[in-house]
Amino acid sequence: MTPFAIAGVQMHVNALQSNVEGMIHRLDVLMARFPWTQMVLFSELAPYGPLDRFAQAPQNEALDVFCKAARKHRVWLIPGSMFLRDPDTGMVFNTSVVINPEGEIIRRYAKMFPFRPYETGIAAGTEFCVFDVPDVGRFGLSICYDIWFPETTRQLTAQGVEVLLHPVLTGTTDRDAELAIARATAAQFQCYVFDVNGLGAGGVGKSLVVDPSAHVLHQSAGQEDMFPIEVDLSTVRRQRETGMKGLGQVLKSFRDRSVDFSVYDRNSGTDDYLKTLGPLEIPQQGTRAGLHVDVPAEKVQGEPAFKGMAFDTLTGGTSLQPAMNTQLAPTTEPTPQPLKVETQGSEKQSSG
Repeated sequence: MTPFAIAGVQMHVNALQSNVEGMIHRLDVLMARFPWTQMVLFSELAPYGPLDRFAQAPQNEALDVFCKAARKHRVWLIPGSMFLRDPDTGMVFNTSVVINPEGEIIRRYAKMFPFRPYETGIAAGTEFCVFDVPDVGRFGLSICYDIWFPETTRQLTAQGVEVLLHPVLTGTTDRDAELAIARATAAQFQCYVFDVNGLGAGGVGKSLVVDPSAHVLHQSAGQEDMFPIEVDLSTVRRQRETGMKGLGQVLKSFRDRSVDFSVYDRNSGTDDYLKTLGPLEIPQQGTRAGLHVDVPAEKVQGEPAFKGMAFDTLTGGTSLQPAMNTQLAPTTEPTPQPLKVETQGSEKQSSG
């Protein structure tokens, strides 16, 4: 057994003023109530809220405060994320840091998938974040929208990550979809998922902790919450070897796959359909986007056309067009025939 206590902090996040002092206060309260906690995770953009005009320098006073707090309480600390501005390029990244119990920043992670088109002006990171807690296990970090792209978690778990730390800031109506994705991620990649949301300008709450079997260990409601959960990383290792409930061994099945997916080769042409989609932009009133279908594709020999679509052969290739004018041959209803029922000594006739 490899137990390790991780606490999520779901707190109210202000948009127009610093939340750093409030975070430190809650950390102090958490450690007073649950002194056995070994790692603490706050929500995305908890220190300064969701406005990038409060972007900080890569080294700033808030990070110094967080390092001091981690050292004071002897905990691993991931203080959510904050917008950091690169002094050389001026680019702004949504960045999390990992602070060890000695108060040292050992990793930085920039969100790979900013929530575009709404999160404009934020640059995308390109480096994954994996770190080890000595004598415990391997941890990985992703931020909010990243989890919608399973490739991010696949990369992390392929490198041995056993616990996915996932700070989010979701105040929109798709939170229930995110919760479903968090559970699916835990099952697909046989890992723990700590999905920590904020409140107020920081989200609608409903933070979630899921084990490798997709069982919900804790789900917050819509108020402030501190939830230390002791996980057992030997459960992850056992399940990856024997399967969830002795069934699917998905990581090993992917390792032993017989196919490489051409969709990941940008020059393969597999994703030609995606190029027919419109620009990544915020929908406007009265938009007609998506209401006119013109989808290029190739017909696979031996496979039928898609339902409702007809393939037209063109010079040098094929394309998929809506089967709008296809006329069906008239059909004639068969005339019902009398049903003969034979009984001993007589015949009776009935119509159905």
